[in-house]
Amino acid sequence: MNLSEYKDIIKQAIANEVEARKFYEDAANTLADPFLKTLFTTLAQEEKKHRDILTKIYTSNTIDRYFTETRDYKVAETMDEPELSMDMKPADAFALAMKKEEAAMKQYNEMAALCDDEEKRQVFLDLAAMERDHKLKMEDAFTNVGYPEVW
Repeated sequence: MNLSEYKDIIKQAIANEVEARKFYEDAANTLADPFLKTLFTTLAQEEKKHRDILTKIYTSNTIDRYFTETRDYKVAETMDEPELSMDMKPADAFALAMKKEEAAMKQYNEMAALCDDEEKRQVFLDLAAMERDHKLKMEDAFTNVGYPEVW
């Protein structure tokens, strides 16, 4: 893999983060509950941070590994994706967010599986790790809100 191919992958990842940010901003504008509005606004800011990180990677002109998160509680995999609604509960909002992060993680893992080029495969696995870390944060929040009896 050459630098140009690497930058193309990172450029697409940046576009994915922009799309995710827009989803969270639109969700914040859709929800009636002030807590959930703040939650989705915060998630949009997290996606902006991801975009900023990826932009720095893009402009660094080096090929490297940046994300290594390996923990995965797999909570998202046990749930259906809730519909965004004006009156959704906090647990459903976290569930929606973790399902979105799970989808992004799966997309990068699938892209890695399709790669014949080992270096490209590693880049996609790296991006999947970034999304897995965000999914992990949403799973933590979901279990704290959805199952307060365990704290």
